[in-house]
Amino acid sequence: MARVPAAVTAAATVVSAAARRIRDRARTASRTLPRPQRDRRAAPAVGLAAQPHPFTRALGLLCVVLLGAWLGLLIVGNVRVPVGPMNTTMTLRPSLTGGTKINVSPLGALELHSHQAPLRLDVDVDQLDPVRAEALVDHPERLSGLQDEVTRDVEHGTLDLAVRSCIAVVSGATALGLAVYRRPRRALAAGGLALTLLAASGATAFATWNPKSVLEPKFSGLLSSAPSLVGNARNIVSEFDVYQEELARLVRNVTKLYDVTSTLPAYQPDPSTIRVLHVSDIHLNPASWKIIASLVDQYAIDVIVDSGDTMDHGTAAENGFLDPIADLGAPYVWVRGNHDSGATQRYLERMKNVHVLDDGRAETVAGLRFAGIGDPQFTPDRSVSPGGDAAEVLAGDRLASALRDQRAAGTPVDIAIAHEPTAARETDGDVPMVLAGHLHHEGMEVMKYGTRLRIEGSTGGSGLRAVEGKYPDPIEASVLYLDRDTRRLQAWDEIKLGGLGLTTAEVSRHLPKENQPGAPTSPTPSGTTPRATP
Repeated sequence: MARVPAAVTAAATVVSAAARRIRDRARTASRTLPRPQRDRRAAPAVGLAAQPHPFTRALGLLCVVLLGAWLGLLIVGNVRVPVGPMNTTMTLRPSLTGGTKINVSPLGALELHSHQAPLRLDVDVDQLDPVRAEALVDHPERLSGLQDEVTRDVEHGTLDLAVRSCIAVVSGATALGLAVYRRPRRALAAGGLALTLLAASGATAFATWNPKSVLEPKFSGLLSSAPSLVGNARNIVSEFDVYQEELARLVRNVTKLYDVTSTLPAYQPDPSTIRVLHVSDIHLNPASWKIIASLVDQYAIDVIVDSGDTMDHGTAAENGFLDPIADLGAPYVWVRGNHDSGATQRYLERMKNVHVLDDGRAETVAGLRFAGIGDPQFTPDRSVSPGGDAAEVLAGDRLASALRDQRAAGTPVDIAIAHEPTAARETDGDVPMVLAGHLHHEGMEVMKYGTRLRIEGSTGGSGLRAVEGKYPDPIEASVLYLDRDTRRLQAWDEIKLGGLGLTTAEVSRHLPKENQPGAPTSPTPSGTTPRATP
């Protein structure tokens, strides 16, 4: 074993003693420190306080701004403005769709797609000024100056509303920002952002402003039974092409409505227009007959078209349900649906004033030439295997062939009818318009070769199926206005009534694009581009 020099041993002893002294001092110092400092020395890792994400802060500020602006508009964002003989209240409301809503209590409301912006203009007709109204009644010549008066009133009210809304929005957002953040700078930022959003909304409304929206209004409540407010199909373009004139017309009509309390004016028939009432998918709902009879009387309907599924199971026991058709007051054109049996069809063929169309057969009714085909499938019969879309396409081809034969014979068809839209689409290019149902919701489209397809909703509110969903299906029908000379579609009204247990009513007026002011004249009377025969 090697001997260690004494010097080395002594040096090691000195180093060990020094290390012990340093360790003892460190222990003594740590015991004299406060507990938090001792903990930090024991765990030297340092953590940073979590800071809010910029996106979260911006989202929170936006929520404060929107809520504050809405509260400001709700509290003070309205003005009372006399418009002609009426006292009105104008209000701006947040909205996803924009537009203008005119509330004529207790008669209902009128909605216009006047603009697209996150703000909706509400105009509440509070009351009729009896002095001004009496002056108009006693001096009809003053109506000629009502247009300028109404325009000035609306411009003044809109400007006043814009100023007040700016103040309400900025005040509401600033006040809520101060309450939430307790910082004047953040509160002022909220107010500035609210003003910016309001200015952007106003600019969007101005850029998308559509003064011709009065051509396609939507009525609800009692106003839905006053279609004369939107004029007849022949003069709808010539008389409604200027917004100011229509605004004055609206004021005059509302004045008349108030003047007779709630007695609505009758719809004045236009001898130059053929009115077609399109119904479908009644499905054994007895209430449908009263609704149809009321529409026939109110709109002076010339002919009713039923695109099928009048029954539910097509049994002979159900045939008595069809008897009220004889008393509806207008010719009834009918095609078979997939819930209508051959027995149903034969029963209707024996009824007076009923025109059953099948296999492409054509008839002229009320000045229009119709052709139709029954649905090739009868789905209530479980013993028969349904053919699906292939059967519908084949039926549509047969109808299209019959339409071409009629045109070649010099007796072109104005309106074709099929129950299933799949079959109806096969007539594209062979007829100006084709009517269908089956889907239980309405729709209108112009197909590739120019034929207009109108799909009607359920005039029976889906019958017994109305109780299957959370909400009952609405009762839907439509009135088609066709020119008596050209037999072209001029306008149509979509009528929607609340379903089982409901009492709502809406009427929406629509115009084809080619019939709107400024549209070019169609080069062909039929409005279709004939397709080549396959």
